[in-house]
Amino acid sequence: MKIALLGYGRMGKTIEKLAQERGHEIVKTIDANDDYDFNGAEVAIDFSVPTAAVANISACLNANVPVVSGTTGWLDHYDEMVALCKKNNGGFIYASNFSVGVNIFFELNKQLAKMMQGLKDYNVSMTEVHHIHKLDAPSGTAITLAEGILEHSDKTDWVLDAEENDKISIKAEREGEVPGTHIINYGSQVDEITIEHRAHNRNGFALGAIIAAEWLKDKTGVYSMKDVLNLS
Repeated sequence: MKIALLGYGRMGKTIEKLAQERGHEIVKTIDANDDYDFNGAEVAIDFSVPTAAVANISACLNANVPVVSGTTGWLDHYDEMVALCKKNNGGFIYASNFSVGVNIFFELNKQLAKMMQGLKDYNVSMTEVHHIHKLDAPSGTAITLAEGILEHSDKTDWVLDAEENDKISIKAEREGEVPGTHIINYGSQVDEITIEHRAHNRNGFALGAIIAAEWLKDKTGVYSMKDVLNLS
């Protein structure tokens, strides 16, 4: 499979290495100020920065190149990208986290939220820890987790680094080179329940994105990792 990489930072280089190990060819890397010549790419993988994501995804869809995006922090424009994909009969997958383990964790989080619904003695909160280079807070993964809880909770929203009774408190910590840790806690006066996902390195994110790209090739439509992993 011929792949174009949009964003050639640490994640882009990890994706390049793992994709080549799986027998794929990186035919183009596009970073800041590069042109959008996709050089015959059959699919594109975007791990750029929030300010570049919309332009990158739009360029792919306008060039009829299916695109997988793991860039977070741009979702105010998500509906626009969905509309553009449908208009061009393109292929598009966005995920806040492509790790197979994290996507299983998303579903586990929703199931726990359903079980805790109505148990007023328990208050839910979240902590996410990432490396000091991460540009957005809370992480896109934390926001996805919060949305999964809100579907089955009387909480009205989430709030960052604060505590409000009607909102899910998310604490964002940035330290060292931590690839990503997410902790969900339900605490009461008598006990607490905690679930946690801890990434050991970036390879899980990169491999998941490659698996998504392999799945998306030659498809049209807007999908998620639930479709890729058959978790629906």
